[in-house]
Parts: sequence; structure tokens; C-alpha cells
Amino acid sequence: MLVRHLSYFVTLAGEKHFARAAARCNITQPTLSAAIRKLEQDLEVRLVVRGHRFTGLTAEGEKLLVWARQILRDYDSLREDLGGGSGLTGTLRLGAIPAAMPSVAFLSARFMAAHPAARIAIQSLTSRAIQRGLDAFELDGGLTYLENEPPEHVRLLPLYRERYVFVTGPDHPFAGRDRLGWAEAFTQTLCLLSEDMQNRRILNKVASGLGVTVDAPVVSNSFLGVCAHIRQGGWSSIVPHTFLHVLGATPDLVSIDLVDPVHTQSVGLVLSDRDPPSPMAAALLACLRGADFERDFARENARVDRGR
Repeated sequence: MLVRHLSYFVTLAGEKHFARAAARCNITQPTLSAAIRKLEQDLEVRLVVRGHRFTGLTAEGEKLLVWARQILRDYDSLREDLGGGSGLTGTLRLGAIPAAMPSVAFLSARFMAAHPAARIAIQSLTSRAIQRGLDAFELDGGLTYLENEPPEHVRLLPLYRERYVFVTGPDHPFAGRDRLGWAEAFTQTLCLLSEDMQNRRILNKVASGLGVTVDAPVVSNSFLGVCAHIRQGGWSSIVPHTFLHVLGATPDLVSIDLVDPVHTQSVGLVLSDRDPPSPMAAALLACLRGADFERDFARENARVDRGR
């Protein structure tokens, strides 16, 4: 009953509305209210600021929310562990920064090969949202940058180093080059990720080190939006080299290695440093030990080249 009531409480905190929370829990609103009152009686504190409608949690309620999420995640882990004889059957909840999306399929392939009965739910999130998701036990793991703005209270597993390319149309004056300096790239009409994305903050830091500023007339929080503008023509961009795996070698796009300096960033897996780890997190870490995503990218690109 405690686990069920904690689940109701976490749902209420997420929905911020009694009727919606009750509907999500498949119970009546009076049943939900009674469960919250029972929690308050057991813990001898007020958890919800009551009025004509839900207005928020008390300070004690906010503390319980952190504990409740951990308890519910531990309970799910217990159930998964007890059912471990038949293999993992739950859902791996994964967050990935947009820059890491081209590599996420390599992770999925390894995990599903080891645990075919499991499922994977992937969210495109900022690095800060991944940190919050791990802290709140809403994610089992994340793919994110490991060095720039390093995540806290996590286990780290480096997977590859991201480098950068200038991508533009075939009619651009730079289209015939093999290499391009960053300072010159920043003078072009660019479409880049928005400032809330760590990839953009990395580019800003490179520009600052060169004594120049980044002026992008179009920004997006999605690389899909960036790619659409490059293909439209009139815009260029700076993207991780891994996006060539997704974009492919097409006649309407040209990629040029960025140098002076050659800048790289480590990308890898982050897991909560809780001990013991959840079965999902432990299984994910186990199937990625020894992984070499750079090799995977090279192998996949060679396969695509052979298919042309």
C-alpha cells in the first residue's frame, strides 16, 4: 500500500492537478485524496498545499518527492531482479543529447542483442535535463558530453571523441576545400543549435578562444531543423562528424574538416552513481564495456560506401 500511495503522490506532483492525476492512476479523485491524506498521517507532516485546487507541495512534500522517486525506482529494480531468471523485460529509459543521436542505435543494438525481451525508450534531452533525469530516477542512463560541463554524481563510460565539420551546399565558395579554419567558418551565414544546447556552448567557447563571436541568424534546438536549412540552401552549419553517418554522402551536401584548432569532445554513457545500480543500468553498462563507437561509425560508413 505504501508503494501504491507513493506512486499516487509522484503522479500528483507531476500532473499538478488532482483530477488528471487520478485519471492517470485509474482511480477516483476521492481515492487519490484519501491516499495523500494517509501518507500525511503516517509521516505526520503536511505534503500538499491545499486550496480549491492543487497549488504545490510543501517543503516536506518536496523532500518526500525525491525519496518517493528513489523508493519507486528501487521497488521496480527489485521486481526486475527477482524476475531475472527469465531475462530483463522492463524498459530501459535513456536520455541522449541531440549531438549523440547518431550513435544511439549502436547502443540499442548491443543492449537488445543481450536482452531481447526488454524495451528501450529514448528521449532527446539537453545535458542538463539528463542530469536532472538521473538525479530524479527518471532515467536509467544518458549519452552526453563528459568533459565540457561534466555531469555530477555519475558513473562515466567514454565511448568516442566528437570532432567537427563544416557542412554546406556544393555551390558554396568553400565547397572544394578539404580543411577549413574555425575562424573562417564563423564568418559564414550559419544555422546552429540554440544556446540552451551544450553543443552550441562548445562552439561558443571555441570562438571565444579565437577572439571571435558566433553570429547565427537561424538557430534550432534540433539538428533536424539545422539539416533542413542546409539542404534548403543559403545556410551552412558546424556539426559533429558523427552526423555524416546520418546525412550520408549526398551530392547536395559538402563536409569540410575544421582545423586550427582540431577540437574534440568526449561523449559517453552516464549512469547514476547509486549503489547498487538498478538492473537496467547494470545491464546497460555491462553490454557497453569494450564498445568502440568510432570503429562502429567507420564500419557502417564503409558498408554504405560498398552499397553505392
